[in-house]
Amino acid sequence: MILTTTNEIEGFRILEYKGIVSGISVNMQKMSISFNMEKYYAGISETMSQVKEQAFQELKDNARNLNANAIVGIKVDMEVTANNYIAVSVTGTAVSVA
Repeated sequence: MILTTTNEIEGFRILEYKGIVSGISVNMQKMSISFNMEKYYAGISETMSQVKEQAFQELKDNARNLNANAIVGIKVDMEVTANNYIAVSVTGTAVSVA
């Protein structure tokens, strides 16, 4: 599966636009607040990476369900709430390329 934020893939030709696909993930476990800011930011970074990976996996699964082999124009939105929940939303256009 080819993933890109651009609207084209160099060296490939888009044969068919399959539709818009999304992947959304929110960490369900609340992060612990620490007085050590280094540990706090390291925790946020690690959790954000995990949540982002889950959102991208859902995005790819949704594209595969449309028989796409690439996703173009990907936009990523990451948010840390006041309660230290992390939400990641990923959206793009599923396409078939050759």
